[in-house]
Amino acid sequence: MNSKTKFLTFVTVTLTVSSLAISTVVAKAKLTNQSKLFINGIGAVQVGMTVPQAAKAAGTKLVGDSPNNNCYYVKPQNEPKNLSFMVTKGRISRVDVRENAQITTLKGAKIGDTEAQIKSLYPGQIQVTPHKYVQNGHYLTFIPKDRSDRNYRLVFETDGKLVTQFRAGKLPEVEYVEGCS
Repeated sequence: MNSKTKFLTFVTVTLTVSSLAISTVVAKAKLTNQSKLFINGIGAVQVGMTVPQAAKAAGTKLVGDSPNNNCYYVKPQNEPKNLSFMVTKGRISRVDVRENAQITTLKGAKIGDTEAQIKSLYPGQIQVTPHKYVQNGHYLTFIPKDRSDRNYRLVFETDGKLVTQFRAGKLPEVEYVEGCS
């Protein structure tokens, strides 16, 4: 083997190994209860994706309301349960987590956490406002400092003591109290 053949063999082997590694990573990206909610998505699903793009990223079929131009919800066909995606103008705009204490934010916040725990996970970045429907309840809204995230929020709903549900997404949809209603 001359040096050119050796080099081409090395490049071919390297590319093959690299593509195998990438496909393994993609296969592991399936949406699960261990997927982390971040300010603009969950796992590999990001705000701004179309429903087909989100389904591919999630590694599962997304089912739900019939599509319309204004606002509707889809959710993973099987797992994770109690996770839904708001779709506005044909794109994912928000992620809602209800009755699923396994899904956490990147910092570990989850349903069942105390208001104090949420404030300590996001020091100086939580805005507290009264809940519209739950007496003594609150909305704890994480407001990011990073300018690139200024149009996104994390909103934790509480009963006045504990987180009952939470959501992430873009403004204004993430702040809609009644979802698509």
